[in-house]
Amino acid sequence: MNKFRTEHDSMGEVQVPSNALYGAQTQRAIDNFVISNLRLPMRFIYAVVQIKKAAAQTHLELNLLNAEIATAITRASDAIIAGDHADQFPVDLFQTGSGTSTNMNVNEVIANLATEQTGKNVHPNDQVNMSQSSNDTIPSAIHISAAMALDQQLFPALENLHTSLLGKAEQLNDIVKTGRTHLMDAMPLTFGQEIGGWASQIESNYLRLQMLLPQLLQLAQGGTAIGTGVNTPEKFREIFTRHLSDNLGLPFTTANNFFALISAQDTAVAISGSLKTLAVSLMKISNDLRWMNSGPLSGIAEINLQALQPGSSIMPGKVNPVIPEAVCMVCAQVMGNDTSINIAGQSGNFQLNVMLPLIAYNLLQSIELLSNACNQLAENTISSFTVNQTTLDKSLATNPILVTALNSIIGYEKAAAIAKKAYRENRAIIDVAEEETQISRAELESLLDPIRLTGQ
Repeated sequence: MNKFRTEHDSMGEVQVPSNALYGAQTQRAIDNFVISNLRLPMRFIYAVVQIKKAAAQTHLELNLLNAEIATAITRASDAIIAGDHADQFPVDLFQTGSGTSTNMNVNEVIANLATEQTGKNVHPNDQVNMSQSSNDTIPSAIHISAAMALDQQLFPALENLHTSLLGKAEQLNDIVKTGRTHLMDAMPLTFGQEIGGWASQIESNYLRLQMLLPQLLQLAQGGTAIGTGVNTPEKFREIFTRHLSDNLGLPFTTANNFFALISAQDTAVAISGSLKTLAVSLMKISNDLRWMNSGPLSGIAEINLQALQPGSSIMPGKVNPVIPEAVCMVCAQVMGNDTSINIAGQSGNFQLNVMLPLIAYNLLQSIELLSNACNQLAENTISSFTVNQTTLDKSLATNPILVTALNSIIGYEKAAAIAKKAYRENRAIIDVAEEETQISRAELESLLDPIRLTGQ
């Protein structure tokens, strides 16, 4: 059997593997872009396929495609979306900046599948790509895939983490610990207050992303090559977004301005910025957990994180805070992705951004990584850590900063002298304050009560 078949496009003939569903233009991209082993994620490919499906449904409604071909395109699209033929999308991530190679890859695979179904020659450009351009399809696919990833992955993960944090805050609401500023002892607070702060950070990140979702639901589809809508039939845009919304269950809308969504990627940049902010929040929370868990003998040792695996290949019995460490690496990756997206967002030269595949890849990777990181923090860290009460009580008893509560009675300088003496002699602040002031022991016990100082 022949291993190759001859295909042709507008530039001539190309040899394509005989069992490939793609055609000449995909093969040219495979040959030209030998750059990495990175591919656009299937979530993005599915978004492009959803565009082809909704376009075929639209063209059937407008009587621009006959029912047999429109149905064949729809069925081929459904098969791909169901997970079939995933190996037929081999184009390198680093390709033409418009993503034309990926768009044609999808067009060719769907066209060949539809041809097999009908026995008729379904054309990848004239029928599958009808009323479309790579220049409006790829920006639309970025919005569609990111919106679906937020809706299906990140929002549920943020809700999961937020619920876990609130539950832990309530569970530990009355347990007092030493606060820290500049990594140094400060006034006391409760675990509930500290963890409640983390929960508020996650809620704020969730709300910021939700606020951007309506912009993400606006699509460039129907703007064709540069935004003028050339070769797009009347009513295509409205009918297309109706079919796409019905198919995916999200309220997609037509762009307010096609020139903006084709020439620029400001919404993707904004979403990435909010993802970076979430990464900053998660890194803060993860590092707090690492510090609080440090020890168990020579560190802060306020909490015990769940032991998940041996921590050393040479030191027996060592256990490390592996989930917070992994989350911190995720956060670093997301911050790097954001930098790449910022640079790519600046590459909207005149009427088209020419770094679209890079934006798609990094945006979807950031959403996926953050989704998984939030779930891991919720399920394998927050919900399971325990408190070392003995360590907490000891640090509170000897915390010289508690003397702050006496400032209004004895003055700052006198309080500072007491704090320094207590620290120097490694004594409880209440004992030194009793010696150095005229305040009774009973009143000092009330004034220096850590739970009182938390404002609870």
